[in-house]
Amino acid sequence: METVLNWSVRKLSRLDIDFGRYLFDRINWDAQLLVLTGARGVGKTTLFVQHLKSLNLPATEAAYISLDSLYFSTHNLVDFAEEYVQLGGRILYLDEVQKYPNWSIEIKNIYDNLPELKLRISGSSTTEILNSQGDLSRRALFYNLNGLSFREYLQLKTKLELPVLKLEEILNNHEKIASELNLKFKPLQHFQNYLSSGYYPFFVEDEDNYHQKIRQIINTIIEVDIPVVHAIDYAAVHNIKKMLAIISQLVPFKPNVKQLSKKIGISRESFMRYLRLLEKADLIQLLYSSTKGMSQLNKPEKIYLNNSNQAFALSDTLAIGNARETFFFNQLKAAHELSCPPKGDFYVDEKYTFEIGGKDKKFRQLEGIQNTFIAADNLELSTGKKVPLWLFGMMY
Repeated sequence: METVLNWSVRKLSRLDIDFGRYLFDRINWDAQLLVLTGARGVGKTTLFVQHLKSLNLPATEAAYISLDSLYFSTHNLVDFAEEYVQLGGRILYLDEVQKYPNWSIEIKNIYDNLPELKLRISGSSTTEILNSQGDLSRRALFYNLNGLSFREYLQLKTKLELPVLKLEEILNNHEKIASELNLKFKPLQHFQNYLSSGYYPFFVEDEDNYHQKIRQIINTIIEVDIPVVHAIDYAAVHNIKKMLAIISQLVPFKPNVKQLSKKIGISRESFMRYLRLLEKADLIQLLYSSTKGMSQLNKPEKIYLNNSNQAFALSDTLAIGNARETFFFNQLKAAHELSCPPKGDFYVDEKYTFEIGGKDKKFRQLEGIQNTFIAADNLELSTGKKVPLWLFGMMY
């Protein structure tokens, strides 16, 4: 116990809390049980440790514990929690829960039998916490952490405090908003760097090896995280890696499932299953038809990588159109529903139709459609229904 609490103290001493993520103030930190999910590298651990540090409590009252440590290979989590409460413990931040066997059942037991202990749980998106055996969905508050928005990237890079904008604000007042923001910073000076190397907070640590680290994270997700949760064998791991390699060279594209599954050497059913595993792991984004819905029985209309930084890390010949569409999809899906319309690139909240392109993009493809907009790259200021693409990165 003492060793684990000392680790928590050291973890806090190494962390700077100057920069806070968008989700920090949205979480109900008073809840008895809350669950934080998100892809590897987006900052879940940092968010937890920042909140723990802000409480300014001794480790005997509030502590950070990583469940992938060797300590828990020989110690039981329930016994640890009981002993911790006896010492005066009030809050436990439990990280890497997917690495601990039967974690959901033990968390349920702790929740039911130690109501005085608050639990904060963090795990990757692949853990499928909502489907856990312990049935935590009725007991916990759930939050998902995305990678850095363009707004957060600017805050980290320039120390600017910038407003969070709602979609309707952008669409109704983008001319005024873009003009005011241009007085504070030059958006186009930073936007291309963000598309390439700004989604993951660790860009501040080593920009030279940033894309290499993304590739390492992707390998870890496929080789470790997905097999741990979904019990797949080496052959499946190999096929998933092969599948992602093919996808990364084609995105965004409408998949021919029969052709792609044959190329990989797997069945159609396996292809669709692996596609959804990659989506749950935040490695790809699937865009479904606006007319057919998002049924698991339907194949997606288009496949994208999860974010534009992954696209730059995995492809040697990335088209700028790919990066633009990937960015728009990634930033808006944090709070909105997107689908593939009959005309245009994206249908948002079953109300707005968007075409993504450069500053010279025309409305010809959107003629006859109501509530249409162009999200235009390489545009600092805007008029009418042509909105600067970078503005959609200010939404969280």
